[in-house]
Amino acid sequence: MLKLAFRNIFRQWMRTSLTLLAIATGVGGLILSGGFVEDVFVQLGEATIHSQVGHLQIANAGRHAGKRSDPYKFMIDDPDRVTGVLDKLPHVLETTQRISFSGLVNNGRGETPVLGEGVEPEKEARLGTSVKIIAGRQMRDDDAYGVLLGQGVAEKLSLKPGDRVTILLNTTTGALNTLEFTVIGVFQSFSKDYDARAVRIDIRACKELLDTPSVHSVVVLLDDTKATDSVVAAAKGLLPATFEVMPWYELDDFYPKTVELYRRQFGILQLIVLVMVLLSVANTINMAIHDRIGEFGTMMALGNRAGFIFRMIVLESAVLGVIGAVLGVALGVVLAAAISFIGIPMPPPPNSSIGYTAAIQIRLSVIGTAFVIGVVAAIVAAVLPARRVSSVPVVEALRQN
Repeated sequence: MLKLAFRNIFRQWMRTSLTLLAIATGVGGLILSGGFVEDVFVQLGEATIHSQVGHLQIANAGRHAGKRSDPYKFMIDDPDRVTGVLDKLPHVLETTQRISFSGLVNNGRGETPVLGEGVEPEKEARLGTSVKIIAGRQMRDDDAYGVLLGQGVAEKLSLKPGDRVTILLNTTTGALNTLEFTVIGVFQSFSKDYDARAVRIDIRACKELLDTPSVHSVVVLLDDTKATDSVVAAAKGLLPATFEVMPWYELDDFYPKTVELYRRQFGILQLIVLVMVLLSVANTINMAIHDRIGEFGTMMALGNRAGFIFRMIVLESAVLGVIGAVLGVALGVVLAAAISFIGIPMPPPPNSSIGYTAAIQIRLSVIGTAFVIGVVAAIVAAVLPARRVSSVPVVEALRQN
């Protein structure tokens, strides 16, 4: 029966070619669009990791839930012990400590509220490869009283490298404290909101300002983002239950919401392509079956039952679907590789001021989904015509001869 199906579909080369073209185009389009969406996820994830949150963070339990009500309640008193445990884990490239604070930056002419971080400068520079210095330079470990300003903060106060600013904040006990800093550089990340209120100072100066030896979190940089979940599990097993270990995709609300939005949009696109392929294939199959009614009548007159006719038509469509889907996969993979080699210049996404070069990710899940959609569309398109033709009376079908 399979041999007969192959012979039948290649009796009309032009009609078969058009059907295969429709299926292959749909499958290839799904691979390209799906690969583009996957690349958006990769680029956004890496930008989030290498500009703000790292691959994972360790903090005292309840830190992320209670940081707004009492930001200094959940600090780690012995961060060096935590980093000593984490540095021994596989895939860990580096660990760095951070302190978060809120306060005012004043330059003598005006002031603005900021959300700041006390960081280990050179470690933070190696982690934050997605942070772009647009004026001045990166902060170094010997810049004890230097400050990096987000682009929005620098523009609001008209600050440039070399200017002096004062940071005013409350210590962990509630007292006011101030220190004077020199602007080392101005940075730009992928998030405009973050740049509009972010400052970074040396963690030693931050401890002096807050009058505390403790830190809020330990940030971990890995050699492979795919190893995040395994390192999180290992860290949870080694650290006491008083610590919470959070991966990067749980630390930033923007990423999971963006992924959910794009997945829904891509699902709608898959449905549209399925309908387009189905209609295109159905039209071709209807024409082919109408021209062969007399042939089917002869087969039934020779003893073939209606069920055999139905199965043969569906099998022919399935063969067309498989061949077309294979061609579509080959087309999609070749185009994806070529487009990725050239690159797609993209404008800055929403809430960002930095563009990027997109590529097409080749993922087995996307290829498998596109292949299944191509085959299913071809089969579904043949069901109704096959039922209609297989139910035609033999005498009526023979008249078509």
